[in-house]
Amino acid sequence: MDIKEILSKCDHTLLSVTATENEIKAVLDDGIKYGVASVCLAPCYVEFAKNYVGDRLKICTVIGFPNGYQTTACKVFETLDAIKKGADEIDMVINIAKFKSGDYDYVLEEIKNLKGACGKKVLKVIVETCLLTEEEKIKACELVTEAKADFIKTSTGFSTYGATFDDIILFKKYVGKGVKIKAAGGIKTLADAQKFIQLGADRLGTSKVVKAVKEKDYDVSSDTSY
Repeated sequence: MDIKEILSKCDHTLLSVTATENEIKAVLDDGIKYGVASVCLAPCYVEFAKNYVGDRLKICTVIGFPNGYQTTACKVFETLDAIKKGADEIDMVINIAKFKSGDYDYVLEEIKNLKGACGKKVLKVIVETCLLTEEEKIKACELVTEAKADFIKTSTGFSTYGATFDDIILFKKYVGKGVKIKAAGGIKTLADAQKFIQLGADRLGTSKVVKAVKEKDYDVSSDTSY
């Protein structure tokens, strides 16, 4: 697979609680240089990032992160604030506690509320697959589809483990028309990135793929396969 194609599907990510402005700048510079889909950063850096990159790069941020148990009102406020400050894409965490309790109406309405707050901006819904049974993953696909979100996303990367190939296969089978798939958490190599895409992932949330390209010194100015 062409390196540029893989990079164009990556949300280059830095969500470390110790990330500094200089580290954020470095990630943004890499995002522009390597042609990634977006750079995903903590909400506190959205305005800084947007002012730094302008229209050269899409800025993604996280809402209700990483546990998802904030109230819907808090998540809506976070979303509106992030968009006002320049966020192009929003990755929200569902209320996992409510979901595990079987309160699917609550989860559905929350996703709908955040999609409403996003307007034309992209909404990705993190369901934290490592905490769900197979039946719950299927239900999550149904809720995300019904709420008309843009993406279903596997993981925060902050729980017990991240994306698996099996989860992408399951999502591809059960997610509805118009909903794309983002694999996130633990994607470290170009080979893994390629396989996730081949299985049906439209986006990858990762901090390692750009690093792998840099370490191998691939020429991203041409159509280069690895």
